Amino acid sequence: MTKIKRFGVSLNEKLLKDFDSLIKIKGYPTRSKAIEDIIREKLKEDALAKGKKGTGAVILVYDHHRRELIAKLTDIQHDYSSLVICNQHIHLDHHNCMEIIVVRGTREKMQEFTDRLKSQKGVKFGSLTVADSE
Repeated sequence: MTKIKRFGVSLNEKLLKDFDSLIKIKGYPTRSKAIEDIIREKLKEDALAKGKKGTGAVILVYDHHRRELIAKLTDIQHDYSSLVICNQHIHLDHHNCMEIIVVRGTREKMQEFTDRLKSQKGVKFGSLTVADSE
């Protein structure tokens, strides 16, 4: 287990009040936990910006009745097969499906892949969420 270190932080009163409001809304048990998550997120963003590999999830919502869309989405996934770990297909209703695609690679490649998928006609929503894989 990693050793815990304590340190002091000085903030202006309004910023601290806004921060306390945010951590209450988000359900953090302590300021320390919230600060820890913010620091971890910033470090992850910085590492990914420098070309380090990460893991992410691409979420798509699309009209499965759109002609040839599923074939196009599959072709794009094959074009990026070194990035794609797995995917899950969910039937939302008669017209809409959701695809969750787990990816691993550089942020640049994951975003390029996401942009290609979500730019297809018939895709209603597309996003990439990157998680720290270390």
